[in-house]
Amino acid sequence: MEFLKTQFKQNFKFFLYFYSILGFRLFVSFGLSIGVALLDGLGLAMFLPLLEMMGGGEKSAGSLGNLNFLLVGLNTLNISLTITSVLMVMLLFFILKGIVKFFEGYYKVILQRHFIRKIRFSQIDLLTDYNYKSFVLDDSGRIQNTVSGEVNKVLGAYNGYFFAIQGFIMVIVYTGLAFTVNPQFTLLVIIGGILSNFLYSWIFKKTKAISKKLTESNHDFQGLLIQKVAFFKYLKATGQMKDFSCKLKDKVIEIEEYLKKIGILSSFINGIREPLVIMVVVAVIILEINVFGGSINLVLLSLLFFYRALTYMMSLQNYWNGFLANHGSLENMQEFLIKLESGKEKKGREVFRGIENEIVLKGVSFHYQEAVILNNISFSIKKNHTVALVGESGSGKTTLMNLLSGLVLPDQGTITIDGKSIVDLERNTYQKKIGYITQDPVIFDDTVFNNVTFWSEPDDENKRKFWKAVEKASIFDFVKGLPNLENTRLGNNGIMVSGGQKQRFSIARELYKEVDLLMMDEATSALDSETEMIIQDQIAQLKGSLTIIIIAHRLSTVKHADEIVFIKKGEIHGIGSFKDLQENTIEFKKLVEIQGF
Repeated sequence: MEFLKTQFKQNFKFFLYFYSILGFRLFVSFGLSIGVALLDGLGLAMFLPLLEMMGGGEKSAGSLGNLNFLLVGLNTLNISLTITSVLMVMLLFFILKGIVKFFEGYYKVILQRHFIRKIRFSQIDLLTDYNYKSFVLDDSGRIQNTVSGEVNKVLGAYNGYFFAIQGFIMVIVYTGLAFTVNPQFTLLVIIGGILSNFLYSWIFKKTKAISKKLTESNHDFQGLLIQKVAFFKYLKATGQMKDFSCKLKDKVIEIEEYLKKIGILSSFINGIREPLVIMVVVAVIILEINVFGGSINLVLLSLLFFYRALTYMMSLQNYWNGFLANHGSLENMQEFLIKLESGKEKKGREVFRGIENEIVLKGVSFHYQEAVILNNISFSIKKNHTVALVGESGSGKTTLMNLLSGLVLPDQGTITIDGKSIVDLERNTYQKKIGYITQDPVIFDDTVFNNVTFWSEPDDENKRKFWKAVEKASIFDFVKGLPNLENTRLGNNGIMVSGGQKQRFSIARELYKEVDLLMMDEATSALDSETEMIIQDQIAQLKGSLTIIIIAHRLSTVKHADEIVFIKKGEIHGIGSFKDLQENTIEFKKLVEIQGF
């Protein structure tokens, strides 16, 4: 039994994947397809007695083989077998078929929309909960390609897979109807079809392999494209844009080659399909009539059913090849969602309401893969104190701030806020109380109001909070001087404003949120001296009203901090005020001398 379960999971893994998303809806769709095929088959069966009557011949009792129950049913209902009555019955079957086919098509559209919505929602939710450590180690090109370009290909795989299954169902129904009429003829056609299928299997295998390579090339292309956009200024200024573009073009050519190969295989299938099937049918008819002495009437009715089956067989093979062409994208999507699920952030349940006393780090260590970034870090941060993290590049300052913000969790040791472990906190409620400002401030391509309020409703209360925040961030006069005031757009990445204004907008955003903890990671390092002094004055004004953590290379930025934590190679080499460290820590004293204090 366990063996059968394993085999079922291996051979029907894609069906199980689709079923996990759509559930019982799949079987409703299959049922409608069966209904369409049966009604169509019953309507087609009425052609034979109709032809006999129009030819003036006597209609024999067994002219429909095992489907003769249709004519028996008409006699039971006291409906005389005339051309008119047979035509009306045929019309009834095809009207019913049309009605069921409408619902079948409509239901397919509903399933497609439901499927794509579930996929996109799963991506959004899982990516939202993806832990930061896994994110920074992941392939950005793969994430970009899977979230954007791969979704429609996965829909193509879904359509190909289930249209192929529905085509298979139709083939089975029509073949079953043909079997009830003439079992011997049907078996011969099936045998011929199985033999011809070996050729298709080879083509399908080739298409599947190419599809996987195509998906990998698309990942690479998206990764290069992201880098071209992110490093546009550098590439342009250094004259390397053309060289980098050549790498993108090479990848485009590679993608087009894979698409061409898939197209050639699809064209080959389309070219040989009908001649091959007709060859099988012709050979079987010759055998049936000349060798086995079969009835031409029953062969004719069987051929009517096989004609329908042939149509769906051609569609089945087309859709299956379409599924295989997108097979790589589907496998990639499954792997991607599993990876996001396995990297899901572990969150506590305790709601965070604000810092009351202090944050305490005890024996905190952290690593990325094999590289140790922080080792045995211990210190505390009092509420509304300003603490600076100082050290050379690569010393672990930003990683420490990531730990304090809950972006990553310690591998060893503990971080507690008022005695409660950060692991036990409902992380989102904690991070809602954090303001985060980096060297490259985040400015959205939207209005000043939406940038500061993060798309809050522009009601009177939120507008009052907005103007209070921009005033505290010392950018009130600038906003008042804009042509559309707070409704002025700031452009892509804040291109319409200076670096200092971007930083002040970032500060205003965090103040609008009414945060408890303000984190500034090299927030002034890219600014000129005058603008840096303005930002420093703003930080000084906030001192005592917020818990502030600052990372800075320029010691002038942190000179007035309540406490400075000096870090070297992932370890603390001194803690105290600026004056204490200058007097007692040799490395810090050297740093002060280098910067001219």
